[in-house]
This record gives sequence, structure tokens and C-alpha cells, in this order.
Amino acid sequence: MNTLEARLRPLMIRGLDGDSRAWREFLGLLRPALHAYFRRRQFHGDADVEDLVQEALMAVHAKRETWRRADPVTSWCYAIARYKLIDHLRKSGRARLVPMIDDLPLEGDGVEDGVVRRDVDRLLSGVPARQRALVEDVKLSGYSLAEAGDRAGLSEGAARVSLHRAMKALMRRVTDREA
Repeated sequence: MNTLEARLRPLMIRGLDGDSRAWREFLGLLRPALHAYFRRRQFHGDADVEDLVQEALMAVHAKRETWRRADPVTSWCYAIARYKLIDHLRKSGRARLVPMIDDLPLEGDGVEDGVVRRDVDRLLSGVPARQRALVEDVKLSGYSLAEAGDRAGLSEGAARVSLHRAMKALMRRVTDREA
């Protein structure tokens, strides 16, 4: 468990149980992590970053009862932050690509990276090994379909079909989880 998760989780639980001091401490610890999250997404001014931090903190506060205690609190908070970022980009009319999985590679880039890696591993765990390798190579590591196919012992066309099937299976898993 990363250190931020270890610090935030008990505060979140105590905050949900009515401890207002723990809740204030939770928001205070979350604030710099959110600031770093938004700043890394290369905004041109601190005003945008600060606005996004405030919006994300308000959303976390408003939606805190939706957090499931069995889930990591940091990934829940970063999911809210990501949605706030997407909403902000839509409203401002900026054409900017926000990847489904933020800023890979997953090692050592920021406080949420270990949580993201664990969530990706959990999601991919139900995919057959060859398809998992294709997803990791093409979608996470940036290999071309031809390169990933060579690594998996497949033609480019077979790799494309296999990757497509893997992505459909992953989408079904995600939508089944949300339902």
C-alpha cells in the first residue's frame, strides 16, 4: 500500500463515521496530491489547476458516501479528479487528449501510479495471457501492432483481431462492474 493510501484511508473511514477533524485532515492531505495530479497534466496557468483542485475536493466531499470501504480511496479520488479534468477541458473547448490510463509508464511517476498499476493488473487478470500481452504491449508500452504481433508470435492481422477481442472483453468487464 502506498504511503498516501495508508494515510488517507483511516482518515476517510473516520470522516465517514462522523469525525470532522479527520475529514478536514483527509482533505488537507488530498489537496497537494490533487494539485500535483492536475499540474502534471500541463495546464498553462495555476488558476486552472487551483480551480480544478477546488472542484475535485468539493466533488470528493459531496460524493464521499459513494466510496466503498473495500476499494482504495486514492484511486476513487483520482477517478473523480480525472472526470473533473475532462469536464474542464470540454467546457474550455481545448482539444487535448486525456488517455484512458493516465501518463503511463506506471512506475514512479506520481503518487497514484501504484494504485493505477494494481487496478490495471486486476482488470487484465481475466484476459487470456496472449491477449493480455498484446494489450500491455500496444496500449500500455506503445508497441505497434506489427511489433506486438512479432513478440506474441502472431501476424499483424491476427494481433489486430486478438487485441480487438481483448479490448471488447475489457469493456464488458468494466461495464459489468459499473452496473
